[in-house]
Amino acid sequence: MNHDHDYDHDDLDEDRTILLVDDDPEIIEAMRMTFEHRGYRVLVARDGNSGLALVERENPDLIILDMMMPKKSGFLVLEKLRTRPGGMIPTIMITANEGSRHRAYAEMLGVRDYLRKPFAMEKLVRSVRRILEPSEEEQA
Repeated sequence: MNHDHDYDHDDLDEDRTILLVDDDPEIIEAMRMTFEHRGYRVLVARDGNSGLALVERENPDLIILDMMMPKKSGFLVLEKLRTRPGGMIPTIMITANEGSRHRAYAEMLGVRDYLRKPFAMEKLVRSVRRILEPSEEEQA
């Protein structure tokens, strides 16, 4: 497979930072490998408080946020993100929770996508691309 024509695309991804906020080490590792392999810079937080600290320090382009975590739930993180001076960062919420009320609340708080675990990694990648590279998605 020839990747010569992909270099511009890879360079584009390289300076995009994705923050993963999840307390499940297996999911974190799978997401980290998936996005690093695609050239994104990946940051990891194991709980909501660490996630918020990294947001302030690193100002990521996108957050992938688990709903149920120790120290601060995904909803509390979303509420904080909404009121931060820098404004809301595009966020994808992932959850094992089935409740549609949770989804409605997450969407009200401004999440760009909401995926139920277990999900296909390719589905998450498509969602990330749609948010970070909307023009490429439209041309495809």
